[in-house]
Amino acid sequence: MNNVLHDSVLGDGPDVVLLHGLFGQGSNLGSIARALQDDFRVHSPDLPDHGRSFWCEQPTIDAYAAAVSAWMHSRYIPRAHVVGHSLGGKVAMQLALSEPALVDRLVVADIAPVTYEPSHNGVFEALSAVAAQCKTRQEAAELLAQTVTEPEVVQFLLLSLKREGQEGWRWRLNHEGLRVAYPELLKGLQADYPFDGEALFIRGELSAYVSEAHVAAVEALFAHCRIETLGGAGHWLHAEKPDEFNRLVKEFLL
Repeated sequence: MNNVLHDSVLGDGPDVVLLHGLFGQGSNLGSIARALQDDFRVHSPDLPDHGRSFWCEQPTIDAYAAAVSAWMHSRYIPRAHVVGHSLGGKVAMQLALSEPALVDRLVVADIAPVTYEPSHNGVFEALSAVAAQCKTRQEAAELLAQTVTEPEVVQFLLLSLKREGQEGWRWRLNHEGLRVAYPELLKGLQADYPFDGEALFIRGELSAYVSEAHVAAVEALFAHCRIETLGGAGHWLHAEKPDEFNRLVKEFLL
C-alpha cells in the first residue's frame, strides 16, 4: 500500500502546508493556495482516508499528524507554515504540539483543541445510502439533500464521488472507517508542553466551533496565539469570506 499522501503544489518560496477538513480533499483550499502562490510554495495534501490518499486502519488525529509528518519528510520539507481548517486544523494543532520543529507559523481556521459533540451522523448516513443505492450523480445529490440541508455542503460532498465502471459510483473518502473512528476524531488535544511558535486562530462570527468558552483551551496549548473573528462568516469561513480570510492568512505568514 502506498502510504505517501497525495498532494499538489503551487508557487515557489517558503513552504506552506494546507490541511482540509472532514469529508474534504486538498483542492478544497484552492482559494488560499492561489492567494499564497506568489510568495510561497503551497502544498495541498489529501489527508488519510480522503481524496486520493491511503486509508488508515484506525483513523485518529495522532495518526493523521504522523502521516503529515512522514509526508513532509518524503517531500524534503524540513519546516513549514501550516494552515488547517476544521479537522485539518485539529491535525495541524497536533502536529505543532507533537513535532514543533516541523511547524513555523500555525493558522487554525474555526476549530479549537477541545472535545466536540457529534454533529455529522446524518452526513454519514447519507454517504452510506449513496454508496449502496445510487446509479447516477443526480440520484446521489437528491439522496444527500434528504439529510444534508445546505446545498453548498451537498456540492462539497459530491466532489468526492467518483464513477466506478458503468453501473455505479463510489466515495473516494473512507466513509465507513471515518464513521467508526468519528468519536476519536472529536476528542480534544493534550500535550505536555504548549506550542511555542506564533499561531493565528480565525473563527467565524456565526459559527459555534470556537466560542468564548474555548478560548482558555486555545491559549493553554498555544502560548503565542492571536484570535481573529471573521464577521458574517460561519464554519466555512474560507469559502464564505475568501478575500478577508486570505488577507488575514497572508499578512500573518509574510
